[in-house]
Amino acid sequence: MSEHARPDATRLPSELVASISSTVVGRRREIELVVAALIADRHVVIEGPPGTGKSTLLRAVAHELGVGFEFVEGNAELTPARLVGHFDPARVMAEGYDASVFVDGPLASALRDGSLLYIEEINRVPEETLNVLITVMSEGELHVPRLGRLTAASGFRLVAAMNPFDAIGTARISGAVYDRVCRLAVDYQTATDERQITLRESGNVELDPDWVTKVVELVRLTRSHGDLRVGSSVRGVIDMCAVAASFAVRRRRLAMSRSMQRWWHSRAACVYARAPCARPRTSCVSSGHRSSASRTTVGRTREKRTPRPGRRRPAEQPSTSEGG
Repeated sequence: MSEHARPDATRLPSELVASISSTVVGRRREIELVVAALIADRHVVIEGPPGTGKSTLLRAVAHELGVGFEFVEGNAELTPARLVGHFDPARVMAEGYDASVFVDGPLASALRDGSLLYIEEINRVPEETLNVLITVMSEGELHVPRLGRLTAASGFRLVAAMNPFDAIGTARISGAVYDRVCRLAVDYQTATDERQITLRESGNVELDPDWVTKVVELVRLTRSHGDLRVGSSVRGVIDMCAVAASFAVRRRRLAMSRSMQRWWHSRAACVYARAPCARPRTSCVSSGHRSSASRTTVGRTREKRTPRPGRRRPAEQPSTSEGG
């Protein structure tokens, strides 16, 4: 077992709980129960709605205990081979079924290192894959064909999270699995905790605490509304505040951009009006300040003006002398 996976036995449970509570908002009771169960070498399953901090809690506990953490995403495609491991086909052709050819999966790695095996949404895992865990949890070992027996190192425990059974894509877990784990049920956080979580997750964005409180109240009402089957978790509060803050920044920039455009147009018009060279020629003529070249041009234009249609000039009579 690697040294980093050894639990810190010098720390008292109260110290662990206090340190985890500084990372996880609320959940004091749940933290105490999970720490007590893991110190007693028990396997733990946390059941609760999405967005209630199950994964955050288990990751924080694993970090404070100083143990490894093998993450497995529970879904219908999780086969026993993906969970345990497999032999590399290319190397098997050349070297045969040797132990060095075996590629460890999350379960085999957790067994060798004495780490926590965390399975997300365990009630989405096929029953065939869950049956592999029954012997591991009860006997602390696993038999792999052509490889032999894998014995769990000290510190190996299964921690899992699951959504309520009525969620889409979930299935019932067999009683054999429930009989080997400590089951902990959690619900949504309090309004105060959700407000604190939102302010912490906002990062560098400044949010009005009073406005966040109203958003929390709005999101919490979705969980009891008669027209909604499933309400939103604290993630809905975080997303709503983040989107609203993004809108505010964008609209502020747009307003500033439009203000700058109006200022620029007014400034350009002022400069255009003050510049003598920028005045139109007609204004110079009408104001009586036209130059000699302008007067010459206008005079020539008047001389070459064509007569109006319908009015003809009288023909010039040839001049005759008196003696003619």
